[in-house]
Amino acid sequence: MTSLRHNDPAKSSPTDAYLDAARDCILDVGWRRTTLTEVARRAGVSRMTIYRSWPDMEKLLGDLMTREWATVVSAGDPHADIIDRVVTTVRALRDNELFVRIVELDPELLLPYLLNRRGRSQDLILEVIERTIADGQAAGMIRSGNPKVMARSLVLAAHGFVFSGHTMVDDDVTEDDLAAEARILIERVLAP
Repeated sequence: MTSLRHNDPAKSSPTDAYLDAARDCILDVGWRRTTLTEVARRAGVSRMTIYRSWPDMEKLLGDLMTREWATVVSAGDPHADIIDRVVTTVRALRDNELFVRIVELDPELLLPYLLNRRGRSQDLILEVIERTIADGQAAGMIRSGNPKVMARSLVLAAHGFVFSGHTMVDDDVTEDDLAAEARILIERVLAP
């Protein structure tokens, strides 16, 4: 899979380079074995340069995940309908190499975002879905209802497909089968 890093030097910032170094470390050895010192070494800067931006790995990981997931969400076709965008985003997140690596080695890092609080990327996703629902309602293509509640319900349903979808795939059910069902689920929830 193609990396989602910000590799265009004209658009890159030092922060992007530091986050890229952190991403590389996590892909190589996992979050638990990644240190700010190793991130600094890979980025070719002093430890203090990294410590000025992030006091600990938790803060750095939060910024990295926000950048990564925002890139995945914004990579979709902005003109696609909401069903396509949600299904495409679910698949892209499940295929994202950083997401896969975190789930493989350090899945507990994701628990706070499932059990305790929303993260910045979840808020970004909610904003996109809310706006799309409101636009669809105005055009008569989506049922009436509170766009905030509807968006949050879709995100909660999508969590299952993102985090647990792989547990439902076997010889009888494929990822494509689940994507088709997700499409039907979203369509029926939003139908006018």
